[in-house]
Order: sequence, then structure tokens, then C-alpha cells
Amino acid sequence: MIILIIARLLLPYFVVRYVNKVLADMNGYTGHIEDVDIHLIRGAYQIDGMNIRKVNGKIKEPFILIPKMDLSVQWESLLKGKLVSEVECHNPEINFAFSSSEEGSQTGAENDWTKVIKDLLPIEINRFQIIDGKVDLTSIVSQPKTDLTLKNFQLEIANIRNVEEKGKALPSPVKATGDMPGFGGTMLFTANMMLLKQIPDFDYNMSLKDLQLVKLNSLSRQYGNLDFEKGTMSLLSEMKMVDGKLEGYLKPLTKDMKIFKMKEENRNVSQFFRELLAEGGAFILENKKKDQVATRIPLKGTVGDISTDLWPIIINVLRNAYVEAFKAEYDSSMSVKDTIKEVRKDRKEKRKEKREARRAKRERKKAERKKD
Repeated sequence: MIILIIARLLLPYFVVRYVNKVLADMNGYTGHIEDVDIHLIRGAYQIDGMNIRKVNGKIKEPFILIPKMDLSVQWESLLKGKLVSEVECHNPEINFAFSSSEEGSQTGAENDWTKVIKDLLPIEINRFQIIDGKVDLTSIVSQPKTDLTLKNFQLEIANIRNVEEKGKALPSPVKATGDMPGFGGTMLFTANMMLLKQIPDFDYNMSLKDLQLVKLNSLSRQYGNLDFEKGTMSLLSEMKMVDGKLEGYLKPLTKDMKIFKMKEENRNVSQFFRELLAEGGAFILENKKKDQVATRIPLKGTVGDISTDLWPIIINVLRNAYVEAFKAEYDSSMSVKDTIKEVRKDRKEKRKEKREARRAKRERKKAERKKD
């Protein structure tokens, strides 16, 4: 009995040593933890103060910082005859950085993170959750430098090992939400996935709602030479991947958008006419009832042979698709010929509406005279 008590007291010490040994050398990254709490009754252990950083990088912030991580047996699945686990990360911080140089990049692509997770928790994970997290995406667009921060980030991935709903094509539901203080909007991501394939299949819907257009001016100046005066933008996207082939769309939807201001100092001639034409184009494309402007941009991509960790590849393919879509949207929206064509079309439709209104008025007068 005494030996068991001593073993229980020493167990956290040996677990801390083991975890720190796993995290010490991760092919370009290193890490450590501060403490471990063992909960034998519920088949769990809690890691405190996990810090993972890149070796020989210029990024000051750690790649992953998790104050508390709970790893436990998923009893609900155990009752169904499947021994799997669940992981909960409380208040984590994840700092991604995109750069053409190795020192300035921090994406995790160099390491096989599935191996690290398996070493930390030999039992297969069936549920993964992030509670009140923060995600930083630094220089996701290289020119101009654009930083995107998600705060109050919530994520849940369920049924990863397909314990339930067997036979379903996409059995793993995913939901993520977050606030975007840098742009004044919110993010919602929902998906269904098949995560047991080497290259997973998925179908997701993503929305970035109520982004403040004035806070996007660094992007609009770079790719469209535009300054927004007011308004909001929501980005709606759906993407499917089956057998490595990505296909979907990006739909920007603006509301109360104002680009052109007649009297503004420090405006060159080129920018003046671009904004004038863009303002005219926005007026033409407006949804008159809701004062919204919308278009639809197709997105495509392919994830080929997998020689390194999978998810950084998928993230990079998606990132490239969205960035190129933004560039294409800004470039195509500046066509003078198309703008003039739409203006003429709009005038023609208005003349037609006036003719029909005059004709209806004459018909009403004729009907009134017949009654008299």
C-alpha cells in the first residue's frame, strides 16, 4: 500500500519528464511544460503551461502557448465499445506567420504534429476542443503586411474516429467561431469532414461578417488603388474537397459602401477616377432594398502527393486561393468599359420603367373617362 502511495506521488514527476522529452526536439520546434496533474479515477491528466516555439526563428511570440490542456478517456465512446480520447485546450494562443524567408515563417509545416500528439496521448483522439483561444495570422497577405487576429476563438471537432454515424461520407462535424477586432467583424465556420483518409474530404461554410471597409484600406490601396469612406463587408465562402480536389466560391457582400468623396486632399488623378468609376459601379450593382453589393468569385485548387505534414499544405492551398481571389476581384472591378456598359444598361432600364409608368397612367385615365 505504501509503495502504491509513493508511486502515485512520484507519477506526475515522471510524466513531466516524459512530456518535456517529447517536446524538446520536434524537427525545427522545441517546447516544454510546467506541471502535470494526474486524475486516475476519470482516466485523465492535465498539462499546465505548454509552450512551443520555433528554433532559430525571428518570431518573438511562441508558436503554441496553452495554459491548460486536459487529455482524458472519452467515457461516452467507451460505453459503445471504442477506446478513444478527447482533448480540451483552455485559453490557448496560436501564432502563425507567413513569409518567404525561413526565419520569418512560422506555420508548423516542418513538423509532423500527429506524431507529437500520439506520443503525448497514445489513445486515438475522437474529440478536440479549443475554449476561449486566440489565433494570430501575421502577414497572411505579404504586400501590404496584413495581420489577422481571432479572439474569443471557439472550436470543436467531434467524432474524429467515426465512432458514431458509421457509413456516413462526412461523419465529423466541425464548428468554429471568433471575433476579429482588427477589422471589427466576426467569423463563423461550420463543416463536415472525413478525417480518416490520408487526404481528408470536407465540405465547409465560412462567413466573415460586418468587416469595416475603412479598416481594409491597406488592401484596397494595394490591389485597387481605392480608399473606402464607409460601409461594411461580409465574406461568404463554401468549399468542398473530395480526393484532393478543392472547389468552391468566395462571395463578398458590401453594405452602405461609400468610396468616392468629391472633396478630399492629397488625391492623385488616377486614384480620383478609379474611385469615381468604382462608386458608379457600386451604385449600379446595388440591391436597392438592402443597399448591398455582391459578386461571386470561383475558387479552385489541388492538394497533390503528400510528402510532409498534410494540414499546413491544405492551409497554404486555401490561403493562396483566397489571396488570388482578392487580387482578381480588385483588378476586375476597375474595368472602365464594363462600368460604362453597366451605366448605359441602367439608364436604358430606367427609361423603360418610365415609359411603362406613363403607359399605365394613360390607361387609368382612359378607364376613368369611360366611367364618366
